[in-house]
Amino acid sequence: MKKIALLPSGSVSHEAILYLLNGEPVEFVHHKLISDVFMSTVEGKSDYSVIPIENTIEGSVSLHMDWLVNEVDLPMQVEWVYPSIQNLIGNAAEFRSSDGTMDYSQIKKIWSHQVATAQCRQFLAKAAPQAELEQVGSTSEGVKIVKENPGRGWAAIGTSLGAATHGLNVLAERITDHDNNYTRFVLIGREPILVNRSPEHIKTSILVTLPEDVPGALHQVLSAFAWRRLNLSRIESRPTKKKLGNYYFYIDVMAAADSVLLVAAMGEIEALGCLVRVLGSYPGYAYESEKMEVK
Repeated sequence: MKKIALLPSGSVSHEAILYLLNGEPVEFVHHKLISDVFMSTVEGKSDYSVIPIENTIEGSVSLHMDWLVNEVDLPMQVEWVYPSIQNLIGNAAEFRSSDGTMDYSQIKKIWSHQVATAQCRQFLAKAAPQAELEQVGSTSEGVKIVKENPGRGWAAIGTSLGAATHGLNVLAERITDHDNNYTRFVLIGREPILVNRSPEHIKTSILVTLPEDVPGALHQVLSAFAWRRLNLSRIESRPTKKKLGNYYFYIDVMAAADSVLLVAAMGEIEALGCLVRVLGSYPGYAYESEKMEVK
């Protein structure tokens, strides 16, 4: 049975992989920190790692992208999109007013991952502006902290699965600022994995490092894709961490790595003096709500 490393039970990562696999038998290996999730597969303690890399509201998860590029050498095997449905979670008895409604003014501290907190700014500013915001490694960790500290006026932002896992109540449902809040996940590992559904697309992620002091190099790189009519779904610059002002470009190409046009494009880019690294060529799956309801 394959082992999959991910953030704690009840996190969005947990919900997302349950959706993708839809009942396929695997063993989950939960970790508190995303660095431990990465290293689990690097060290062979698990076969794959679940990594959130992009969010509709917050954009790229820079820390995770930097790990993929600078810290590990594990190809992306699958990508999929899953809705990040965040809720306010706690012990309802602590915040219930005399008329039975929730009194959020009694909340002293709210625990969650920084990305989840950022997705709920409007709700927090309106419902609980007095609450101190504490950052933790995952939404599920925040829920666990609240469970272990009853009577202190603490709440958390997390998933309904996280609330159920730790025996707490959903105080307010769907508190994100935007309804179309989705997270893009990738599964990294050494071998391809079979997913029992039809992919929406095939994508290849590459890393391009431009030669120094070559005017117009980025334009020439993009032209190599443009005249071959290769669709780029994402291009993002990140510092190489080697020299100030030196960047690499992360590019998602909507084509398989072995397609004639993409092979030719990468060859042309390398001929310009660029370094090209393939981070993975993999199927992508869109979210279909009728496929599965995670409980």
